[in-house]
Amino acid sequence: MTEALAPKNFVIGLPLLVGAITGGWAGVGWAVIAAVLCGGIPAAVIAAGVKSGRFGNHHITERSQRPKLIVIIVVLVVVALALLVVLGAPQVMVACVAIMLATLAVLGPITVAGWKISFHTAVAAGSFVMVAAVLPGGWMYVVGVLGAAAVGLIGWSRAVLGDHTPAQTLAGAAAGAAATLATLAVLL
Repeated sequence: MTEALAPKNFVIGLPLLVGAITGGWAGVGWAVIAAVLCGGIPAAVIAAGVKSGRFGNHHITERSQRPKLIVIIVVLVVVALALLVVLGAPQVMVACVAIMLATLAVLGPITVAGWKISFHTAVAAGSFVMVAAVLPGGWMYVVGVLGAAAVGLIGWSRAVLGDHTPAQTLAGAAAGAAATLATLAVLL
């Protein structure tokens, strides 16, 4: 669960899925900007950091190693957001990237303050909320149920592995969902 539903997979996949749902191939085209800048490049930075020894592993389980990475990711997300706005991307794609920034704005200070809130559950919960928001009709309920189950399994796996406490996984899920709902309320 931890590997298959890692934050990078959601951050890369979410814009592509949202783009496809809301704009077809044109939407996917816009989504590539977000997927590369918000997910692909950070994944490469993490892989390089693990290889060089700057990071202990690709999940950055050592909380003290997270702040510098968060700054890099924030810069990349801001660049993606600015590019999408300047290039005239659909509002839903702007919102998709703004959600990533809002989630970082909530989780970053908590992490820096010394508590290891779960990025895994935050990103997953926010992603499921975003997908549910763009799907038509009753599909949002299906995604909500599947999302709750997936986020619960992710939280369980993170706690079983000893990477987070149950409270850290629950707080991450709540923070990710809340940041997404608040951003959607403002932008869509």
